[in-house]
Amino acid sequence: QPTHMASNNQTSVTEFILKSFSENPQFQIFLFSLFLGLFIVAFTGNSLIIVVISLNPGLHTPMYFFLRNLALMDILSTCTVVPKLLQNLMTENTISYGGCIAQIYFLSWCLGAELLLFTAMAYDRYAAICQPLHYNTMMNKTVCCLLASAVWAFSGTNTTINTLMTVRLSFCGPNAIDHFFCEIPPLLPLSCSPTYINNIMTFVADMFFAIINLLFILLSYGFIISSILKIQTTEGKKKAFSTCSSHLIVVTMYYCTIIYIYILPAFGQSLKEGKIASVFYAIVSPAVNPLIYSLRNKDVKVAFKKLCPFFRK
Repeated sequence: QPTHMASNNQTSVTEFILKSFSENPQFQIFLFSLFLGLFIVAFTGNSLIIVVISLNPGLHTPMYFFLRNLALMDILSTCTVVPKLLQNLMTENTISYGGCIAQIYFLSWCLGAELLLFTAMAYDRYAAICQPLHYNTMMNKTVCCLLASAVWAFSGTNTTINTLMTVRLSFCGPNAIDHFFCEIPPLLPLSCSPTYINNIMTFVADMFFAIINLLFILLSYGFIISSILKIQTTEGKKKAFSTCSSHLIVVTMYYCTIIYIYILPAFGQSLKEGKIASVFYAIVSPAVNPLIYSLRNKDVKVAFKKLCPFFRK
């Protein structure tokens, strides 16, 4: 069993080459500007959401508690992918073996946690709209903290197992990953050890995180929609739906790309198109989430104006 990357011919790969979107220098400059812009928006927007919610006692409710967790996950995932991507667009497209494993670990931790968090947020909306009289009991502080801890812990455990399974593999031949950052699906074909168990583990994790969670979310929204339809007034219906619409938009956007990249390859879908789709959940989604949640949300806007007097004008 080799202990060091270079000490054995079987594991001679000490770095990987990440294939960019295009070799055209002009296009690379355009991509650099685009990704840098999205990174700044994602980092600033999510940091502001964390600050605004933390400093405003009126926003210390379960919905905003989960939103703060989501903002933290978005900051972590963009910081895992984008700085290295920007560096690669300007210089050579390489990443060290350790850097690649670190990207896999932190990115899949954040992605898994976000998918679980969407389910917790759907449950919160279900409790608020379908069980309003029991809401304070169902979603008290302890329940919220337990749910958030479970989200981070479940995802962390899954990531640790899958990353350790990847570290066990030998990489001795081709080292060009057809992707712009390290992820398990495009990395497995490069291994010279059998990846059968890795493929099964990845598929099981995908089914749990993507499909089962999606079914829970759809079930919650089934109950929510039937409750909203029973509300007598149009104003009441609008108010109830407006608290769910932001969550629905983000979930739809996220799940479409996750299923496209992680689930469809198992059924023969090519990974090539996945490169474009993964830009969505790794870079676009974290930049857009704060805008969707804050622009569509009166409470956040009011709290934001209180903190930033120059926005009051």
